[in-house]
Amino acid sequence: MSQLTIHEAHRLLKTKQLSSVELTKTSLERIHQVEPKVHALVTITDELALKQAQKADELIASGDISFLTGIPVVIKDVICTKGIRTTCSSKILENFVPPYDATVMEKLNGCGVVLVGKANMDEFAMGSSTEHSAFFPTHNPWDLSRVPGGSSGGSATAVAAGETIFALGSDTGGSIRQPAGFCSVTGLKPTYGRVSRYGLVAFASSLDQIGPLTQDVMDCAMVLNAIADYDSRDSTSVPSPVPDYTQCLTTDLNGLRIGIPKEYFVEGMQTEVEIAIRAAISKLEELGAKVEWEVSLPHTPYALAAYYIIAPSEASANLARYDGVKYGFSYLDTDSMWEALEKTRQYGFGDEVKRRIMLGTYALSAGYYDAWYVKAQKVRTLIRQEFDHAFDKYDALVTPTSPTVPFKIGEKVDDPLQMYLSDICTLPINIAGIPAISIPAGFDNGLPIGLQIIGKPFNEETILKIAHAYQQATEWHKRRPEI
Repeated sequence: MSQLTIHEAHRLLKTKQLSSVELTKTSLERIHQVEPKVHALVTITDELALKQAQKADELIASGDISFLTGIPVVIKDVICTKGIRTTCSSKILENFVPPYDATVMEKLNGCGVVLVGKANMDEFAMGSSTEHSAFFPTHNPWDLSRVPGGSSGGSATAVAAGETIFALGSDTGGSIRQPAGFCSVTGLKPTYGRVSRYGLVAFASSLDQIGPLTQDVMDCAMVLNAIADYDSRDSTSVPSPVPDYTQCLTTDLNGLRIGIPKEYFVEGMQTEVEIAIRAAISKLEELGAKVEWEVSLPHTPYALAAYYIIAPSEASANLARYDGVKYGFSYLDTDSMWEALEKTRQYGFGDEVKRRIMLGTYALSAGYYDAWYVKAQKVRTLIRQEFDHAFDKYDALVTPTSPTVPFKIGEKVDDPLQMYLSDICTLPINIAGIPAISIPAGFDNGLPIGLQIIGKPFNEETILKIAHAYQQATEWHKRRPEI
């Protein structure tokens, strides 16, 4: 039961072949079985989960059931949950308990979901491997010696390992899609403004976006139906009509035009990854899509540099609120206010967070603001314009999710530049604010390979349609790791 999809579990719950309490107990048993090996969760909510499951069964008995009623979920620990600690995997928020729910949590609670845990992550979502958690690294369920990707590595691992049926993550530069690719699950980054960020602890406010991690595309569409909406509490939320995403899922790709940007097949890409991606693209052609190779997005190589100016700059401003006064960890062993402030941040933040704060503060400082930050924003505009021009001709773009399969734990943790390069295929999408999905597309010696499908702004339907058609024609997404 721990490996059911949402739509399979919903059918069993609706027909009374399974109760939410039974499903939740199975999920919790699985969590306690595999957590010592994968370390996907920061907090396990056994007692709350069983209470919510009992309530869900009452709703189901009364006939009040949605697709998500009674379904176990794991929430990335950067999303506020009322009465349940939200740490961002940081010492500075280790004991922080939010007094309110994020908008996405309100929506999921309204559907009657069952929260079984909060997922480990890179501290404040800054990282590509979930090794930068202040508590412990998460292990890839396909190979426990390797990383699950990041920063939503805990969420992706929880889904892949069967600890939960679905999870929510956040994506600032690939933090849903890259771990989805590394763990062989389905992960969607919606258009910026499609899903409310109210209650999402900010890393880089112009880049962050909440999205689902699931077993397949049908599940992904169901979760997006539940969480996508306009929210007046989020100033970046866009009042764009929200369709029923499950209605766009067909297997007919005839007439769809797909472009393959050559800049995403970067130098140093693993040969096995390129072979798998080209095979996946050929499959899309077999399904009726018209594919054009060698599409050019010439400013793509500058996305990495632009991202690592913009994101740290916004992080520098957002993380200034952690001063030990209002909430979180506070260094008290001093009589000096300024020393208390300094020591709070010195002992509360990890190395990667400090590194990005310093980069961002430097980029925003007098004399460097125009040379670095303003120039990066101009490059951002050029990247967005290139995508807009590409979508004048194509319905979607297809690329690898990552240039490599999952790497060894510890392999890149002391080389920040190499770590940053692992997100090179996903960063431009956040810079442009457009939607993209990663789906399983193969394996190399048992290690997953992800396929990324990129769409027009607020046109998640097309990329979900393409991804669903591919999954109906392949078996990659049905494989499960043995733990």
